[in-house]
Amino acid sequence: MSQEPDISMDTAGLYREENITDRRVGNIRCLTPININGEVDESRAILYLGQTQMMTNMGPMPLSFEIEADSLEQAVANFGDGAKQAIERTIEEAKELQRQQASQIVMPGEVPGGKIQIP
Repeated sequence: MSQEPDISMDTAGLYREENITDRRVGNIRCLTPININGEVDESRAILYLGQTQMMTNMGPMPLSFEIEADSLEQAVANFGDGAKQAIERTIEEAKELQRQQASQIVMPGEVPGGKIQIP
């Protein structure tokens, strides 16, 4: 007997989403907490999530990151720092994947996986 996954929405964790963009470097998703009636839930903070792209030798790579802010104005001001941290984190993760792949033992007859190259 298999258990079915719980796919019901969490009524205590609802947010209204608004997308803000400068049409140049990225987007800020503003997630405003709401209750089940659609009214703003003042007991929870608005969340700000940044989205941009990093150019790689394989094309653009989407980046998403949380922005520490108490207002949209502060989120816009902090966007660049959040993007830089996301880029640094992504580069470090790619380097770690490259290190892991380089240390794998390849058995005769196996084809090694492709490597991520960081310029």
